[in-house]
Amino acid sequence: MVTFNDFSLREELTSAVSEMGFKTPTPIQEKVIPHLLSQPKDIIGLAQTGTGKTAAFGLPLLHNIDVAHKEVQALVLSPTRELCMQIETEFQKYGQHMHGLNVTAVYGGVPIGGQIRNLKRGSQVVVATPGRLIDLLERKAISLEEVTHVVLDEADEMLNMGFRDDIEFILKSTLAREYTWLFSATMSNDVRRIAKRFMKDWDEFAVAAENTTNENIDHQYYITNHHNRFEALKRLLDFAPGIYGIIFTRTKNDAQEVAERLMRLGYHVSPLHGDMDQKMRSKVMERFKNKTLQAIVATDVAARGIDVNDISHVINYELPDDPEVYTHRSGRTARAGKSGICMSIVSPREIGGIRQIERIVKSKFHRSDIPDGAEVIRKRLFFHLEQIENAEPQDNFAEVYLSTIHERFDDMDKDELIRRLIWLQLKETIDNYADAKDLNAGYDGDRKSDKKDNVRLFMNLGKKDGLTTPVKLLEFLTGATDIEPNLIQRITIRDLSSFYNVPVNAAEFIISAMGKVKYKGRRVRIEEADQKSRDNNRGYNSNKGPRNGKSSQRTERKHFSRNSDGKKSYKRR
Repeated sequence: MVTFNDFSLREELTSAVSEMGFKTPTPIQEKVIPHLLSQPKDIIGLAQTGTGKTAAFGLPLLHNIDVAHKEVQALVLSPTRELCMQIETEFQKYGQHMHGLNVTAVYGGVPIGGQIRNLKRGSQVVVATPGRLIDLLERKAISLEEVTHVVLDEADEMLNMGFRDDIEFILKSTLAREYTWLFSATMSNDVRRIAKRFMKDWDEFAVAAENTTNENIDHQYYITNHHNRFEALKRLLDFAPGIYGIIFTRTKNDAQEVAERLMRLGYHVSPLHGDMDQKMRSKVMERFKNKTLQAIVATDVAARGIDVNDISHVINYELPDDPEVYTHRSGRTARAGKSGICMSIVSPREIGGIRQIERIVKSKFHRSDIPDGAEVIRKRLFFHLEQIENAEPQDNFAEVYLSTIHERFDDMDKDELIRRLIWLQLKETIDNYADAKDLNAGYDGDRKSDKKDNVRLFMNLGKKDGLTTPVKLLEFLTGATDIEPNLIQRITIRDLSSFYNVPVNAAEFIISAMGKVKYKGRRVRIEEADQKSRDNNRGYNSNKGPRNGKSSQRTERKHFSRNSDGKKSYKRR
């Protein structure tokens, strides 16, 4: 078995690694470290987050640093502030016995003055986000003239974030650069173009993505209609009372909105995204690592800087646009030999995305039902019982309070006392789930909804706006809200307005979602509408009178069945 002692690292690094408890290198470390020590050259390392790549490039990098020389000798580029801070911390641990070593992280979101002062003290290694580094270069607060080693960490993510021009500018500025080490989760065309342009005859090292071979991850998906997505998330959180996890959203706005809604309902969560200042982001991460938060609601970019081994659940509030991103998300759980669960909330139309991800992850996903109210209550009951069973009160607790407790409850039966204690723990859950609806998407049920479960909606767009057919109206509504087409029934289109039926539990979602939408520059307005029949107008065309001058019952019926928009009126509430 290979150990770190088998590598020809300088003694200070070997001692630090031993003190940190590292004995056996990870696959990427075992491949890269000895190669870079014995045959220094450009390399590409393909490895997921969490596979130990920071040490894979960090230890050889520090091995080559001259601590007596105070100019910047090595540069590490990273996509996010959190990842910069994480790399800086790791480097300081590795180099704790390298007296005179200074590692400085520079990134946006904090005042630049403090970073400039740190650089002036002399730093041999700089870890930077591209934007902040260019800012420092323009201020002439840093010199890259003596940089010999450049590491591009999470290269694919930096390119996805639009840093290509910045990266190229920085690489052109490192005129003394001898070695370029590029690490990426995927070898995209953009990554390969950067390599071909700035690297020389590189060697490539790849390890299987951690989560594609990690049998300890249980990949689950839950099918619900889009307008029930948030309710499904709440249900899953309640069904996992001991959760310590990350909820992923696609956008910063979604992360903020979902987190705020959960916080208002009493969940111990917080958002984490790029629009938050550094002080707030650091505070959130501190609370998360201390487990005062049960979950954070994060974007993919913000989560790149999270390095926590105990995450029990990853929840995809929405599937990522790029199936490859799923591997980054799910790899946050089941680390260090532990098991974990990755849940995905999907609508029926997203099942194809699940199948595509299955092929990439090379693992079968398990379809699970969103639990009903009784299941949630039962799960939380067992959770509280286990907490009571495993509780370890302080030694002096009984001495101080036991007599008072006995005096108060001596006359109460033991079973009654237990019943009341458990009731106090479960009362809120029982109240919340007394009439819990089924959130699982049921195709037949959706198509055969009873009329009393539907509501008629009015929309201020019609034929003159271009919505000339039900198909065009459906395309507009489903595109703007991602609601399933089969939920929209009995469409009526007029010149200046439209009407359609939707399930009661979808109406509020549609009204809210469409309130933020414009159609050809016109703000969309949707309201509930009461239908008022005018039987005497059936079959009547307001411009031409009775069709073909006929008023027979047969003609009226035929006209009504084919064109139900002409002879009914609606009164808005």
